Amino acid sequence: MDERRTDERRTVKVSKYLSKHLRHQPERIGLTLDEAGWVEIDALIAAAAAHGFRFTREELDHVVAANDKQRFAVDGSRIRASQGHSVEVDLGLPPATPPAHLYHGTVARHLDAIRAEGLRPMNRHDVHLSPDRETATRVGARRGRPVILSVDAGTMHRDGHVFHISANGVWLTQRVPPRYLRFPEAH
Repeated sequence: MDERRTDERRTVKVSKYLSKHLRHQPERIGLTLDEAGWVEIDALIAAAAAHGFRFTREELDHVVAANDKQRFAVDGSRIRASQGHSVEVDLGLPPATPPAHLYHGTVARHLDAIRAEGLRPMNRHDVHLSPDRETATRVGARRGRPVILSVDAGTMHRDGHVFHISANGVWLTQRVPPRYLRFPEAH
């Protein structure tokens, strides 16, 4: 049991390291992502090792395969984050027609700002929306007791807002104005 827990902790640590450097700070370890966010896996492993964080290709493959959110994509000898970048990348995702409703998990302390301004990408390129309440609940729970907002994505799309869907099923749009949001009654 302790060995499995240690392995899980190591997997999370490698996953967080990959997220930080493939989504936000590649330059911190001397990496340059291509315009679509890809980097050679061997270059990533070497750069990480040169900066004091060693992991193997097998560990990387395990993180990619085991990540419940499928945060990373591998294409041959390259890897990239599926979405969530704060650095400039073009994931090349075609516009997609969203379902009638999508969901966003947040916490109560953000509700006043969301009511006033809607959902904004903050330090990311796009607002991230979930296809179901369960996923939105997990997302919101990372910052406290989750509050789930319903997004009238069908109407947004008909009104000209563009949506994309990432390889791991996260819906992306530039922003969600307040008029397309439905707040829970209790808040």
